[in-house]
Amino acid sequence: MGGGERIEYLAKAVRYHRDLYYNHSAPEITDAEFDALWDELKELDPDNEVLHQVGPEPLPGTVKVEHLFPMRSLDKGTSGEDITHFVLQSTFGGNRYLAQPKLDGSALSLEYISGNLHRAATRGSGERGEDVTLNAKLVANVPLRLAIDIDCHVRGEVVMPLTVFEKKYKDVSPNPRNLCSGALRQKHGDGKADASDLVFWAYDVKFPNKSPDAVNDSELLSWLQKAGIEPAPWKVFDSKSPQVEMIEHTLEWSKKRESYEYEIDGLVFKLDNLEQRENLGTTAHHPRWALAWKFPSQEADSVLLDVDWQTGRTGSVTPVARIAPQMVGGVTVENVTLHNVGEVERLGVKIGDKVRITRRGDVIPKIIQNLGRASNSDLEGRFHADGTAFKYDLSFSEITIPNKCPACGRDLTMEGAFLRCNSLDCVARTARSLTYWCRALEMDGIGEKLIEALMDSGLVLTIADLYRLTHSDISSLDRMGEKSANNVIDELAKTKSLVLSKFLHALGLERIGPEVSTAISQYFRSLQRLLNWIDEGELDELTTIDGIGDKVATIFHDGISTRRSLIDELSTIITVIDQEESGSGIFDGMSFCITGSLSRPRKEIALSIKNYGGKVVSSVSGNLDVLVAGEKAGSKLSKAESLGVTVWSEDMLFSKISKPENTNKTLFEF
Repeated sequence: MGGGERIEYLAKAVRYHRDLYYNHSAPEITDAEFDALWDELKELDPDNEVLHQVGPEPLPGTVKVEHLFPMRSLDKGTSGEDITHFVLQSTFGGNRYLAQPKLDGSALSLEYISGNLHRAATRGSGERGEDVTLNAKLVANVPLRLAIDIDCHVRGEVVMPLTVFEKKYKDVSPNPRNLCSGALRQKHGDGKADASDLVFWAYDVKFPNKSPDAVNDSELLSWLQKAGIEPAPWKVFDSKSPQVEMIEHTLEWSKKRESYEYEIDGLVFKLDNLEQRENLGTTAHHPRWALAWKFPSQEADSVLLDVDWQTGRTGSVTPVARIAPQMVGGVTVENVTLHNVGEVERLGVKIGDKVRITRRGDVIPKIIQNLGRASNSDLEGRFHADGTAFKYDLSFSEITIPNKCPACGRDLTMEGAFLRCNSLDCVARTARSLTYWCRALEMDGIGEKLIEALMDSGLVLTIADLYRLTHSDISSLDRMGEKSANNVIDELAKTKSLVLSKFLHALGLERIGPEVSTAISQYFRSLQRLLNWIDEGELDELTTIDGIGDKVATIFHDGISTRRSLIDELSTIITVIDQEESGSGIFDGMSFCITGSLSRPRKEIALSIKNYGGKVVSSVSGNLDVLVAGEKAGSKLSKAESLGVTVWSEDMLFSKISKPENTNKTLFEF
């Protein structure tokens, strides 16, 4: 189900549930349900900023740790086809892969200096985590000193043995994973679990300085064993068709999942060769050389109790179904989506109906079937996530479709199957835009509660108002002392100078994530040139940028236009720095388009061009430098010739790359 409203709902849901998981150890949905949210958002809007954050920032007031090596998330799959695509397409048909069980615990980074444990940190946002050194030292198998005198960062998962969970904690928490996170993050030994009951299993190691000689990652896992740290068990697949063995491996683990000593939710497959990994690189969210394969998901039955309507940042009003607590995969679920008005009508559901929910990996967790009117017996024996008994008097009614915005009370309009509040002054839209701005710019201590207080007090109505705040304004708020006020002022001051891409991303335009913002910024270079295009340019110009189609171009143009007064106001308060061009190589500043039938995968050719500083665009225009044309090039070749654009064959392109002075290595060289 597409549309901006859908994307807004998905982004909001991912952010909400990620915060519950990482910062509060209190998830409301299962991992599979979260993955389904993620997967659909990725399909609809691959550049959404939410996808490029691994987790939320650590809670304010905790000690922050900047990860020298970002702890990125992994691309996900749920089928054999996903594994085959990973091998043949994502990694260009590699022959050697490594597999480890995907442990379901809490991610941890151990930083060693000269072999001594210096610091331990949670994953947090992927860029910054939370210092948990004191608690990590209590984990039984975390060595305080390595057997080798070296600087390294060891990444792994902290898990709880299921035997320990059953013996000591099954009445405390619904699953071990929650206990792992809580035990690491507790401040005064006041958590529900003891960190000494946890076990650390490594899956990666990075070296800031000198590193051991190793060709493959599997060699580094063996090195970790010698250093005194136990990696999660691994298996190497080395053959002409490794995907066949890898798929068989998933079947083996599916059979023994229930009897394994730790909770796992899938397998992680990685290209074993380290140099090939380096050439593949990463996206803003995940490395291209790894895949998290998840076990197939489940379905379950519950009762629809109520429907809440929520207004998102872009004005979409979406229905959230409140259901009777349902244990799915060890996590109690009480909220699922009904997507939009059209879905409510299609299902024909009413309050008090028995419903079937799904958490399949390819769709959002949702109600998929109306099973008819529920009875009181359908509510019996249910418990909330905290273990308290569920009590509810079953009632029956129609679902009421609102005609007023639940946030601002203004009239709603129907756009297809979606409800929308079109008021830019809507308090819900404003609050979420302000929060988005602060999160995108990583402002510590400025979250939803503070934004709400600032708006309630009348101190802040727009993003620009944030930068007019004084120390006395902030300290006058409840529970805001001098130190907190100073912190807010300092955080705002840090963002008074922003590079153009960061500025555009923080505006929170629909479908304009960090990668799209960067691409647009590298094209226009300055805010003034961008605004000149808004005033006088052609919409088609934006579609010459790689990855930007007609729809995104329209969304961006309209989004900037409607925020023009805000942008003009902000530009008088903060400095928007011109964007530097990226790339370093013989193709610096050159744009390429690829067409026709070619001997190498198109993705590989594009990667090679980018590796040498070039840009790859999807269409031919007078601004194009080179068209790389294979057989049956068709209309793009004709257009390029008519415009006088240089045309290269595939061989010509790689002959220029392969000159001795051009030493950058590309993937096809392996």
